[in-house]
Parts: sequence; C-alpha cells; structure tokens
Amino acid sequence: MKLMRLGSHLIEVVLFFFAVISFFPLYMTVVNSLKTEGEMFNSILALPTVLHVENYTSALQKTQMLNSLVNSVILSVIGIGGILLLASLAGYKLSRTPGKLSGFIFFLFISSILVPFHSIMIPLVKTAKSLSLQGSVWGLAVIYIGLGVNMAIFLYHGFVKSIPKELEESAYMDGCGQFRTFATIILPLLLPITVTVGILDFLWIWNDFLLPLLMLQDANDYTLVLSTNKLFGEYTKDWSLILAALVLTAIPVIIIYAIFQKFIVSGIAEGAVKG
Repeated sequence: MKLMRLGSHLIEVVLFFFAVISFFPLYMTVVNSLKTEGEMFNSILALPTVLHVENYTSALQKTQMLNSLVNSVILSVIGIGGILLLASLAGYKLSRTPGKLSGFIFFLFISSILVPFHSIMIPLVKTAKSLSLQGSVWGLAVIYIGLGVNMAIFLYHGFVKSIPKELEESAYMDGCGQFRTFATIILPLLLPITVTVGILDFLWIWNDFLLPLLMLQDANDYTLVLSTNKLFGEYTKDWSLILAALVLTAIPVIIIYAIFQKFIVSGIAEGAVKG
C-alpha cells in the first residue's frame, strides 16, 4: 500500500515537472511582451518593473491585426466546415459500404496521411497557381480542405462503426432516405468526433505559417500568424512587439482548446481504436 502511494506521488511530481517545463515558454512570452526591448535583453527571466501595455497596441497597428483576424476566421470557418462536411459523409459511406472498392478508396485516403507535406509543396503551389487558387483566402481554404479530409475520414470511419446499424434500418423502414437518415440520426451521434476533428483542424489552420506564406501574396490577405512576420525586418527585430503579437495570436487558440480539450482525447481514442 505504501509503495502504491509512493509511486502515485512520484508520478505526480514527474507530471508537475513536465507541466512547469511546458508552461515556461508561455511565461517567457507573456512576461517579455510587457517589457521594453532593452529591459528584456537585460534580464529575460525577471518580471517587468513597469507594464508596457503599449506593446500590444503597437503590435495591433503595425501588423493590421484586426484585418488579419478576419482573414484567419474566414479561413478557419470555410476550411473546417468543408473538412467536416466532406469527411463525415465520406467516412459514413465508406464505413457502411463494405467491398473492395470502398476498401481501396479508404486505403488511398489513409496512405495519403503518410506523404510528408514538403514532398508535395512545389507541385501543390504550381497546381494552385494553374487553378487560380493562389493569392486568395478562399483558394487557400480549398487547399486546406483537400489536405485535411484524409485524417478526418479515418477518424469518422472508425467512429461510425460504433453506431448500431439497427438505427438506420429502423429509419429506412419509416420511409427515410439515406441523406435524411444521415442528417437526422447519424450526424447528431457523430458530435464527439466532429468536435475533436474541428478542434484539431482549427489548431492546425490557425497556427499554420508555411502554407499561407506560399499561397498568399497580398498583405491584406495575411492571416494572424503570417502578419506577425511583418515585425521581422531585414536588419531590425523588435522582440517586444513580436512577443506581444504572438500572445494576441495565441489567445483564441488557448480559449478554444481550454473549452473543448476534453473532447480531443476521447474522440481520437474512439475514432482510432474502433477503426
């Protein structure tokens, strides 16, 4: 009994240690965003003697953050909405249609997950340019949908298997068609995995830097993360403003993750294990 308690306390100490390590970069970012650059370089660990809130107002102005916020929201809404719609329909159909063709199509989606982005980066840019998708938030959203549906289909496909087929058979006997059955019966039951996929894709799209850098050329179309790059000059870097901009960019992600994080582990576990 004493050994079990000792092991439990040891695990708590180890977890606390790793929690502190994980929290430390956030502490450094917030604390130094409230200092002048000279004060920051004098001691990056010390608390600010005076809170320089003007760093945040300057970051808002220099990065056109409100405009970038609108772009990021539009991009996230369209991208996540498209991924959830297509992946839920495809995952449901592939799961409920056994056969070699369905298995082959599902295999293609799963195998595409293993392809690293950097190996398709140049062909993707050329294809996007030829299809007039480059240079607009809407075109970038379409690309995100194409890149994000494979993992989402995998999770939906596994989750649908946990839903009894008798529910659909009862609906068919009552005269419901396939789409109505999916919309009224299956889709509400997919809420846990839908929230999970939505959060994971939100974190990906909101924090992505490389793909917007490749696809967006006009500063008016920049996302929040990409607009922060404006503060990196060729010869000068105002780190106080950069850190303030990063804090503002991270706030929506932290809020969304804190609210819905309990769905992530359970949704992924159910979708992956039952797949």
